[in-house]
Amino acid sequence: MAGDPESVSPKKARIAIAVFFFVSGFGFASWASRILTIQQHLHLDDAQLGAALFAMPAGLMLTLPLTGFLLRRFSSRYVMLGGALLFNMMLCLVGFVDQTWQFVAVLFFFGSARNLFNISANAQSIGVQAMYSKSIIANLHGIWSTAGFAAAAIGTLMVSAKIATSWHFLGASILLTSLCCYFFKDSIHQLPSPHERKGSFVWPDRTMLKFGLIAFASMACEGTMYDWAAIYLRKATGAHDGIATAGYAIYMVSMTLGRFTGDRMANKIGIKNMLRYSGTLMFSGLLLATLVPNTYVAAVGFIMVGFGVSCVVPMTFSMAGKVKNMSGGPAIAAVSTVGYLGFLIVPPVVGFIAKAINIRLSFAIMSLLGLLILWMVGKFSEKHQA
Repeated sequence: MAGDPESVSPKKARIAIAVFFFVSGFGFASWASRILTIQQHLHLDDAQLGAALFAMPAGLMLTLPLTGFLLRRFSSRYVMLGGALLFNMMLCLVGFVDQTWQFVAVLFFFGSARNLFNISANAQSIGVQAMYSKSIIANLHGIWSTAGFAAAAIGTLMVSAKIATSWHFLGASILLTSLCCYFFKDSIHQLPSPHERKGSFVWPDRTMLKFGLIAFASMACEGTMYDWAAIYLRKATGAHDGIATAGYAIYMVSMTLGRFTGDRMANKIGIKNMLRYSGTLMFSGLLLATLVPNTYVAAVGFIMVGFGVSCVVPMTFSMAGKVKNMSGGPAIAAVSTVGYLGFLIVPPVVGFIAKAINIRLSFAIMSLLGLLILWMVGKFSEKHQA
């Protein structure tokens, strides 16, 4: 049957999942590139916008049990396609909102769709990875990042040309949906094991909790850099807005480069050692930026952090997907349950600490996330070596 690993060539399966990663990255960055336009259209102040934006992670987190439930009963390819189509539909709808309540409702379901899409796509990537003897999974996340850069550039052009978000997002949604429908045939058919179909969503066991804490540390660090890197450079090092933004961009570029070179490194030194080096770079980079509050030194620290976080999540998903007592989809859902909390909880904590004391201390505390990764990796037995 179409979609069976035996009937789909590794090359076609790899191209198909790469396209779905591209769709995810392009769609999300398209939306992010027009947030300011939507804020102005709805006449929202910063506090109102911040409250409205919380609907997306709320939808994402509340859908985690549903995603795990679906992946324990159906092939990840069908969950991925359904999530992708819903994701593209919500991207389209957010361009047509005229009232705040509509904006909040669409963002909630946008977050839900993103969760369904991303976790099932990562489950597919584990299946495709199993068709290869060498690591390919970091490259897929590099494609996600590259798609984000492309969408951000197009979004900038759309803003400059004063193209309405409705037309922008409608065009993007049609393109992305077409790609999903065309390449779906080459996705692989994954079914959960029979004992998993009898259960529902399960919380991570001790092994999955270790993977989850590694993902938590990486996602927390990523969220902190997304929200606070430019602000840190401006407030802690005195950089003007242009330099601060450039410093954030350097972090993003280094993270993308790390994803495209990560598979080669993992194949050479193993995933376990890769995670050790990643944790070390995260810790050292954030600590360097904290101890030497100079703009250029901090930028070097951010480059280290970018390379450090680049491959942690894909490599963690790869290891979790190889656990014997759970198939790829439910395993990734379990790890994501813990990991996504890093995106939600930690960046606001950084802000609270920065306001109560100073932003340098908050970044110094965040450097401990790298040590958390080293601690968790140290607890893995030799059977987790990859």
